[in-house]
Amino acid sequence: MQLVRQKEDKTQQGHRYAAGPRGRFGVAVAALLVAALGTACSGGSGAPDKAEKAKAAKGAESGAAGALSAAEKAKAAQQARVAAAKKWGLLKVPLTAPAAPKEKPEITTRDGFEVEDQEEYPPVFTTVPTEEKVVFLTIDDGAEKDPQFLKMMQELQIPYTAFLSDYLVRDNYPYFKDMQAAGVTLNNHTLNHRYMPALSYEKQREEICGQQDTIQKQFGKRPTLFRPPYGNYNQDTLKAAKSCGIKAVPLWNAEAFTNRMDYREWDRDLHPGDIILTHFRGKEDWKGTMPDMIRQVMKTVTAKGYAVARLEDYL
Repeated sequence: MQLVRQKEDKTQQGHRYAAGPRGRFGVAVAALLVAALGTACSGGSGAPDKAEKAKAAKGAESGAAGALSAAEKAKAAQQARVAAAKKWGLLKVPLTAPAAPKEKPEITTRDGFEVEDQEEYPPVFTTVPTEEKVVFLTIDDGAEKDPQFLKMMQELQIPYTAFLSDYLVRDNYPYFKDMQAAGVTLNNHTLNHRYMPALSYEKQREEICGQQDTIQKQFGKRPTLFRPPYGNYNQDTLKAAKSCGIKAVPLWNAEAFTNRMDYREWDRDLHPGDIILTHFRGKEDWKGTMPDMIRQVMKTVTAKGYAVARLEDYL
């Protein structure tokens, strides 16, 4: 798929992670115990109440144990990511995305991607406004249904968003139900993946609303995101999408394959908030598998200092 390249100014700003040494928890335990004993011994009679002393000491130990437990859980989670990266052949452990923003950024249509009366329709965009070094992985259509891909993504804890076309999905809805159960949002890519600008408004609405109905019936939730096939649309497309309940139209700023990344921008690079497109494809279409594609994506993303974040957290 050929990507339109436009020159835009982008600001890249990283984020840092810090973790205190484990020894600090031991100091915290001692301090809590001393404070607890001092409080228990300060009664009006001057004689320590053994029951109160024991209760205070137990509470201090419990609080410290909780802190240690959280630290141990974080350590165990990181160890699991390291093991998963090694298992799946990643050169580096994927970076962890920062917490979802408390206030979601305002999404507007990208310059040059407007239709007439654009303000009345869902925004069309290729990048989410953010200064965090995060990108978003999106996967289209649904042709390849590789169980190893599902396992890989769960073990590596890499978030992604799916845009499904029913004519490719209907032969194996359970595969995508498993995907949804793992936390993946299933969105609209039309019923039959047709070139939308060539269709009448009524036909476009059938393609979009029909897929809305199908996803709601099969997976229990009506999508709010829509991606037109091939990234092509006109005013009728956005009008129809809005009438079907669509709130936003994410396109992409980079595209991933098993052996390379293609970029829309003139500098052929990633930028904070970029949306990455790839497809549910296998060896019939690529020289490799979906796990091979993910290895290529993560090799590029991690080497450039980016983490993969969940798109829905920013919309």
